[in-house]
Amino acid sequence: MKKLKLSKEKLLLSLILLLSGILNFTNLSIEGYSNLYYAAGVKSMTMSFKNFFFVAFDPTSFISIDKPPLGFWLQAISAKIFGFSGWSILLPQALAGIISVAIIYIIVKRSFGTEAALLSALFLAVTPVFVAVSRNNTCDNLLVLTLLLACWAISIAAEKGNIKYLLMCLAIVGIGFNIKMLQAYMVIPAIYITYLLSNAVSLKKRIIHLMAGTMILLVVSFSWAIVVDLIPAANRPYVGSSTTYNSELELIFGHNGLERLGIGSSSTGGGMGGAKNQGGPTDGMPGGTPPTGNDSSSANSKRPTRNDGNFEKRMQGDTPATEDGKRGTTNGGGGGSMGGSEKSSITRLFSNNSMSDQIIWLFPLAVFGFIAAALKEKLKPTFNNRKKSALILWSMWLIPEFIYFSFTTGLFHPYYLTMLAPPIAALTGIGIVSMWELHKEDGLKSWILPIALVVDGLLQLLILSYYYKTSSIPKYLMIAISLLCFVSSIIIIILKLLKNKNAKLSKVLVSTALIGLLITPIVWSATTMLNAMSGTFPSAGLSLISSGAKGNPNMNTSNNSSNSKLIEFLTSHKTTEKYILVTSSTNGYATDIILKTNESVMTWGFFGTDKAITLAQFKELVKKGEVRYVMVGGQGGGSNDEIMTWAKSAGKLVAESEWKDSTTTKTSDAIKTPQFGGRSSEALYDLKAADITK
Repeated sequence: MKKLKLSKEKLLLSLILLLSGILNFTNLSIEGYSNLYYAAGVKSMTMSFKNFFFVAFDPTSFISIDKPPLGFWLQAISAKIFGFSGWSILLPQALAGIISVAIIYIIVKRSFGTEAALLSALFLAVTPVFVAVSRNNTCDNLLVLTLLLACWAISIAAEKGNIKYLLMCLAIVGIGFNIKMLQAYMVIPAIYITYLLSNAVSLKKRIIHLMAGTMILLVVSFSWAIVVDLIPAANRPYVGSSTTYNSELELIFGHNGLERLGIGSSSTGGGMGGAKNQGGPTDGMPGGTPPTGNDSSSANSKRPTRNDGNFEKRMQGDTPATEDGKRGTTNGGGGGSMGGSEKSSITRLFSNNSMSDQIIWLFPLAVFGFIAAALKEKLKPTFNNRKKSALILWSMWLIPEFIYFSFTTGLFHPYYLTMLAPPIAALTGIGIVSMWELHKEDGLKSWILPIALVVDGLLQLLILSYYYKTSSIPKYLMIAISLLCFVSSIIIIILKLLKNKNAKLSKVLVSTALIGLLITPIVWSATTMLNAMSGTFPSAGLSLISSGAKGNPNMNTSNNSSNSKLIEFLTSHKTTEKYILVTSSTNGYATDIILKTNESVMTWGFFGTDKAITLAQFKELVKKGEVRYVMVGGQGGGSNDEIMTWAKSAGKLVAESEWKDSTTTKTSDAIKTPQFGGRSSEALYDLKAADITK
């Protein structure tokens, strides 16, 4: 039997993967169901193949989740194998995070060798936003894994001019499209430019290859959406958040497309989140701006407005993490609610807001590292080797996305920043090795390494200063950075000035400085292991500790009693009804009932604005006995106010004492999920004896 040899490289990679596993899986159960909207949908998907295929939100397949299917298919399969629970639906994302660490190692090793690959894997494994999203049931890290696989394929295609790998690459991106729609296309510039600038085959062939690849990309991307749209509406759920035309294509180009760029009007009943249009949907809730009970009491006001500095705070229903009120917390977790609400500028990702501490810790090293690698490899046409192609690939992934997140006024959430984690990690790993090689030489290039270490250390001190008054932890981290990074960097500079070429000592000092720069991201990521994040706004950091959350408020809704009396009332009075309750939005009552029972709830989508049913159709359901109880008022509403108005006039008011818990006045207080509108005006109506002729 062949003896298994564990080389130093395999040992280090195993330790990095183990670290990733510890960060992603330790105490994962504290996250509970995480995002309740998605969790309710996944539970419904486990009940029938129809629900599964169409990603139905409710058990009777009335309306669908406002996202593509693949990520939720994986969650539903996991739930079927291991039983439906918070842990089983989080499992695919946690695994995707670990696999992504292994894939980035493989990609970087192909071009820049083992040391750069191991460093890149380590940096990705400890990136705070990457860890946070790996512990959440949003599908962003499943998308990251998909795009990393696409990058592996394009790296081979660019090197060999092999159309097979190019087609594979773009097919994989198309698969990613079916995880997060147009978000997957954010890596397209990197893929196309990398292949165009390669010279393994003639330019004419490269263009032809890309044209063929584009056809594959579009076919794979739109295959599921077109199939859904071709199926008669009567035989499938209404497409959630498509609002008007009940179409997946409308959802792709509207709510999940142009609105993400701040273009056009909101398909969900309001303006875009940005400088021009005040307020508007973002995806963190999970398809838009969290609703607030303070912005409007008008029945026709569908979206909150951002008209003062406390908008972010009010949206989240929580208090800021710092005394200056600039950093919002989110229901037991750090991170802001709407990235587009931060001032657009080149400094957005470095400022005192909800985004900087999630991704930017190693950004200066990535930038200086790219410069060093470009100088070392003489990065200019022709791009005729693996290293040059790799630099083009990673930089073209990083630069467009950095510009987008810095300047967009469209619809995005801080946890989308996980898309920046792979290129930053890869360029940092590549850059450290390149800067080290240049440092051993003479001339100006040899100074890039110590300068990069100092600049990165200064940036980390800046980010930590935003949290200086929240606890003593930032002070200790600042001391660690000063001792490990700055002292080591100063000694490196002194040795350089003295022309001391003791490579071994310099390597120890560089390693010590890097340890100093890794401590804070690791601490930030580790906070997720002991403190639950917000299910709708996953983020890591000290704000998790300051919030004092020991379990996700969204974790197991059965642990709160806010809706228990309502559910008991509805189930005890249920006879032949198809829908146990009708309520405007999918949030609150709808998610809670689905998660606690196997019953179906009729809603008009996530925002409560979808034109999913007409009044005439609704009356017919009442006539058939498929609908009885309607919750009028509260969150959502707008496009189906006519139905609610009729239910209020034709139905019998149910006394609050029969269904409303006396221990709470608002369901959202217990669930801690931001809701549409206030709950104080909610009323339950019984349509059993309703006159449908009215």
